[in-house]
Amino acid sequence: MAERISGKSFNRRFNDIVYGMDTDIGRPRLLALGEPAHGDDTLLKMRNELFRRRVEEEDYRTIALETDCLRGLIVDDYVALGTGTLDEAMEHGFSHGWGEFAGNRELVRWMRAHNDARPAAERLRFAGFDGPLEITHAASPRHAMTALHDYLSARVDPALLPCTTETLDALLGTDDRWTNPAAMRAPDQSVGRSADASQLRLIVEDLVALLDTHAPHLAPARESWHQARLYARTATGLLSYHYWMADTSPARMTRLVGQRDRMMAANLLALANRTPTLANAHNAHLQHNRSTMHMDGTPVQWWSAGALVSTHLGPDYAFFSTQD
Repeated sequence: MAERISGKSFNRRFNDIVYGMDTDIGRPRLLALGEPAHGDDTLLKMRNELFRRRVEEEDYRTIALETDCLRGLIVDDYVALGTGTLDEAMEHGFSHGWGEFAGNRELVRWMRAHNDARPAAERLRFAGFDGPLEITHAASPRHAMTALHDYLSARVDPALLPCTTETLDALLGTDDRWTNPAAMRAPDQSVGRSADASQLRLIVEDLVALLDTHAPHLAPARESWHQARLYARTATGLLSYHYWMADTSPARMTRLVGQRDRMMAANLLALANRTPTLANAHNAHLQHNRSTMHMDGTPVQWWSAGALVSTHLGPDYAFFSTQD
C-alpha cells in the first residue's frame, strides 16, 4: 500500500491521516514513511508525531532511519541503555551530517525518555538501515569484518576460521585506500577489484558460512548474534559496493545504486523479522516502483529497498510518501 501525504497540509490533515492509517492498514510488520528531501522541519515533526503514536498505540518496537547502520549502534546504545549523552549520540551516531537536524535530535531525545523505567524487553530500539556510504565515498570494510572475525574467534574453534587476525589486518590495509573520494568518479582509483579485495570477499563468505552453520550455538545470545549478522551483511555489502566502484562498464552507476538499496533492504528485513518496525527515508528508497535519477545527464533506474522488501513481506509492508 502507498499513499501520498503533503507536508503543506500538515496542520489540516495530519490527524485524519494518522487515524486513517490505523483503519486502512492495521499493523504491518514494516511501516515506512518517505520524504521528498532530507531535513524539512515540518515533515520531521510530522514523522515524529506519527511514530510516537504508532509506538504508544500499536507497540512498534524499532525506529529505523536512513543513516549508517554501524553508527546507528551508538544511538541505539543511548536510547536503550543510556550509554553516553544525547550530544554524543547525535554527533557520532548519524551519517551524512543528519545528526544536526533538530527533528532527529528530538526523536532520539523522546526515545530515550520513553525507555526510562521500562524493562529491557519493552524498550524502543533505534537502527540505521543504510550502509556505511557517504556521498563522496564508501567506508572501509575494516570495522564490519574485524568485528565479525572477533565475534567468531571468541565462540567457535579457531581452526575453522579462514584466516588469522593478522592476515585480515594486512589484507584490509589502511582505510584511506578504501575511502579515496576519487574512486567515486574514477573506477581505476578504486581498490575494489584488487587482489586483496578479492581475497577479502572469499574470507567474508567463509565467515558468514561459519555464522550460519553455528547458528544453533550462537543464536541463544540474541543481541550479540543479531549484531554479528549485521556485521556480516555490512562487510559483504561493502565489498560488493567497492567491487562495482571499480567497474568500467556503462552499468557501473546502476549497479552501485542498486547495491546500496539491496543493503538497505537486507537491514530492513532483518529488523522487521525481530520486531514491528517504523522506517523513514527518502521516497526513492522506500517506494514500490522503480526509482530513477540522473547522473551526469544519464538516467539511472533501479529497484528501491521498498520494492525489494515488499516482494518478501507483501501486505506486511506499507509505504506512505510525503510530498513538498
